[in-house]
Amino acid sequence: MKAAVLSTPAPISTSPLKIEDIPTPEPKSGHVLLKVRACGVCRTDLHITEGELPPRNPRITPGHQIVGEVVGGEGLKLGARVGVSWMGGVDGTCFYCLHEMENLCDSPTFTGYSVNGGYAEYALARADFCFPLPAALDDLHGAPLLCAGIIGFRALRVAGVEKGDRVGLFGFGASAHLAIRVLQSWHCKVYVSTRGESHRKLAESLGATWIGAEQDRPPVELDRAVTFAPSGDVVISALSSLRKGGVVAINAIHLDRIPQFDYDKLLWGERQMRSVANMTRADARDFLQLAAEIKLTSKVTSFPLAKVNEALMAVKNDAIDGAAVVVP
Repeated sequence: MKAAVLSTPAPISTSPLKIEDIPTPEPKSGHVLLKVRACGVCRTDLHITEGELPPRNPRITPGHQIVGEVVGGEGLKLGARVGVSWMGGVDGTCFYCLHEMENLCDSPTFTGYSVNGGYAEYALARADFCFPLPAALDDLHGAPLLCAGIIGFRALRVAGVEKGDRVGLFGFGASAHLAIRVLQSWHCKVYVSTRGESHRKLAESLGATWIGAEQDRPPVELDRAVTFAPSGDVVISALSSLRKGGVVAINAIHLDRIPQFDYDKLLWGERQMRSVANMTRADARDFLQLAAEIKLTSKVTSFPLAKVNEALMAVKNDAIDGAAVVVP
């Protein structure tokens, strides 16, 4: 099969992912072989490719928002269409798994990071970490829901969003443009701060209550906020917009830094900062059910497998609205 293989992390501008012919993986116990129909592009893939996340294997195929058809293995019906996300498996025995916090598992498997992912014609996945997809959700628009959607949904949970809240979204890319639809279904008012005129226009088209530039402050104090950029400056901007008792959820697996800030003005008053770590299977099931109920779809730009480096470059440069999706 053809796959995009990373051997040496490097700036995406140097095209470090190489398209190679490699053996199609053999199904093993508890796993299914998927024919990849689409794979969403995530900023985490960029962190892996550029080495901001340390390599776990000498060679890896990234990609963890996989829509695939079951063509082999055990545990799922042949021909079933399923989704695979970032969390590719857990040990099931550690403290966190035993206390319904499997997203914090001590020995997790990460799709496209610790095991090969979906920038390929075929992928191997644990059957119990595959999620059935509604028939109404097509491959291309379903792929970004499998991480950008699920992790955005978890971020809203971590932030403690309640119906009717005033919620700030700081950054408006693949995840945020899905989260706004969830928030609207909860009758929340959504305030968007983001760089890029096209992102602001997208937020406007989706009915945001208020839209501002990256450094603009919402006109009201927020109950909750979620940051989507790997930037400490953005976290501080979100924190400065909260009411007392409000919460910022940091939806980034990698953060460049946390700048110095005035505790008395920004954090005192029981304001909170919380990190968002991975997702659980319950998050995935609950979100996909909600997505089907509210007819949630993503805005996508597709790329062939041969142009996977260009897809990652587009994500890095915020050159597209919504999500990028690789179609083998």
